[in-house]
Amino acid sequence: MSLPIILTLLRVVLVPIFVVFYYLPVSWSHTAALIVFLIASITDWFDGYLARKWNQTSDFGAFLDPVADKLLVVAVLIALVEHYATLWITVPSMIIIGRELVISALREWMAAAGQRESVAVSNLGKLKTTMQMVAMGFLIYEYPLFNIIPVKSIGYICLYIALGLTVWSMWWYLRAALTTLSVKSDK
Repeated sequence: MSLPIILTLLRVVLVPIFVVFYYLPVSWSHTAALIVFLIASITDWFDGYLARKWNQTSDFGAFLDPVADKLLVVAVLIALVEHYATLWITVPSMIIIGRELVISALREWMAAAGQRESVAVSNLGKLKTTMQMVAMGFLIYEYPLFNIIPVKSIGYICLYIALGLTVWSMWWYLRAALTTLSVKSDK
């Protein structure tokens, strides 16, 4: 088993560990959950980078990586929705989770049609993921840094930037798929 696959599997294993730490009834629970989340987020970048650099890409890795990403994002957003219990977190979280489901299904559909490359991960999708991770990190921790930096407010702002990128990237992927499918059906 390659190191990139091990890192992806580690991300999957870290999801329930994040949840346990997040809900521990101790003062340091969110700090511990943030550390677990950061480790999981870093593995997301390293697994793909190393797989490409060492030429260790595989069909299993291509399948597992987005599954691990979505497990992490969905688990964190659900925890944040429950913790904050506000429309301002719930609505963007629902849209982000919904987009993840739609694009996963779209990629599956396009792969079955032999058009996987038309909905491959783009730089816009990577930027969206990065902004989601930044937003979730701030919202997990939520306490002002040095009693000055408004971490929760920064988290909200980043969440809404991520929401905008989420909708934009979903439109971009759907447009790419429709163009590909309409060209294919015209033949």
